[in-house]
This record gives sequence, C-alpha cells and structure tokens, in this order.
Amino acid sequence: MASNKAARDGEKIWKTNVDKVNAELVTLTYGTMVAQLCSDLNHKYAEVNQQLDKMGYNIGMRLIEDFFAKSGVQRCGNLKETAETISKIGFKMFLNITPAVSNWSADNKSFSLIFEENPLADFVELPNDGRAQDELWFSNIFCGILRGALEMVQMQIEAHYVSDVLRGDDSTEMRITLLRYMEDEMPPDDE
Repeated sequence: MASNKAARDGEKIWKTNVDKVNAELVTLTYGTMVAQLCSDLNHKYAEVNQQLDKMGYNIGMRLIEDFFAKSGVQRCGNLKETAETISKIGFKMFLNITPAVSNWSADNKSFSLIFEENPLADFVELPNDGRAQDELWFSNIFCGILRGALEMVQMQIEAHYVSDVLRGDDSTEMRITLLRYMEDEMPPDDE
C-alpha cells in the first residue's frame, strides 16, 4: 500500500466511519487510570509499565476486529506495509494522529514511530519523585495495543518506547521489532 494512499484512506475513515469521543475525556480518564495504577502499585513504575502494556495487549486483541471492519483494509504483505497502515490508518482512525514511520533497521525488521503529538499525554505532568522521569512510560498502553493487534494477524512483535517528551526528551519515539511471523494458531488466553 503506497504511503500517500494510506494517508488518504486514514483521513477518509476518520471523517466518515468512526464514532468520535471527546479527546479531553479520554485524556483525563487515561491519566486518572495511570495515576491510580501508580498509587495501587506503590509507585513501582516498572510494574505500572507492565500493567499498561497488559491492558493495551487485551485492547489490541479486540481492536483489530473493529479496525478491519471499519477500514476495509486487507492484510498487509510485509512489515513496511504494516508500518504505514498502523501509522496512517490505525492511529488516524482511532486517535486522529499520524506518527511518522522512520529509522528502519538494515534487515527491515525494526522501525520507529515518531509522535509529534500524543493525545494521552495532554495535560500530563509526571510525578516529581525523582524516579518517574526515568522509569515511567506514561503511554505504554500503545505498545500493548500494537502487540495484541498484530498477534491477531500472526505477527509477534516487541514494542517499547525509547524517548518521551514527558521525560524531557526532544521527541516521543516507539520502537517496533518484528520477532516472527506466527503460524495460524489459536490466540493465547487473555493475560
């Protein structure tokens, strides 16, 4: 799928096929959930990151069905097509953002999504406890969502953040690595 066609398709789907929810409501609700997780887990940020990834994974396993039903996109032929589809159709369709796809590895099995904007991070200040800036990946739910959604189309990936503007970095970058194409098998039990 050509990059420009994917961008046009994403814009069209956003305008015509998607029920909209108030972005501030989503942002504030998500922020409250993360704050509660931090409190419940005694500010053990590695555990908070794991829980956000786990929640995202379960969401992604279900979200992929909605994605295919509303977008009409066919299965992608390779990781480059998948990356463009995630960026220009998936993120556009559900969040009205389009992260840039870049930093391909030499073997074309890894790439980065660079977020110029992140609606989950609006109005957010990380806890000033000397650890959150180094340990908490506030939007880690996105990593889980991609992992869960792609497993449902037989792609096992690893996704993690390498930088985040909330931590004082210049950009927010998520790194995605294809681990393997899976044989047709039953999906794993929910985590």
